[in-house]
Amino acid sequence: MTLDTGIMLLATKIPVSDMLQQMSAGMVETVKIFILTLLFSLPLGLIVAFGRMSKVTIIRWLVTVYISIMRGTPLMLQVIAIYFGRYFLFRMSLPEGYKFIAIIVAFSFNYAAYFAEIYRSGIESMPIGQYEAADLLGYNKFQRFMKIILPQVIKRILPSVTNEVICLVKDTSLAYSVSYIEMFALTKQIASSTTSFTPFIIAGVFYFIFNAIVAWIMNILEKKMNYYQ
Repeated sequence: MTLDTGIMLLATKIPVSDMLQQMSAGMVETVKIFILTLLFSLPLGLIVAFGRMSKVTIIRWLVTVYISIMRGTPLMLQVIAIYFGRYFLFRMSLPEGYKFIAIIVAFSFNYAAYFAEIYRSGIESMPIGQYEAADLLGYNKFQRFMKIILPQVIKRILPSVTNEVICLVKDTSLAYSVSYIEMFALTKQIASSTTSFTPFIIAGVFYFIFNAIVAWIMNILEKKMNYYQ
């Protein structure tokens, strides 16, 4: 049974077990958005950070404008703009599968801007002595960054990255703005059809558990990076 079919079959009153089954299916979509956003935004954020620190003025200016737009406008607006912009700007059709693509693109570009500033702060906080030591060891620029600078940067920025990752768990609910059926959109439809607040309570528990798992994983990573303790 698909999510849409399941929604249509909902009666005015359904057992909590049926709600859990329905919302678990929606949670799968939420997890997909979460994982793919991280998969694309984390490396993209590093590239954007390099652009932000570029010595080429035009590149640095363009990247700064991009970061300002991404951080200065609501993520929901960005999702809507990327999804509907295809039609209003280019008069191209909007196939059903394009919703998911638009959501991942919008989320990835938005979070890449935040991650870029986190990366930049970490890189710029590194003492000049680290670069000089790498040069004395005979490393080229790429080796110096990958073997000396980046591992220390990751250690420094991990708490800030953790905060953004936790925010992403909650921001996945904004996918409903283009009528994509993930857990929050499904919760609203179930609550509306059953005139019950129970689905929202269940959704809150789902998000809380999801966030707890993410925080636990990130805490393990932080402990592993504390190699001086």
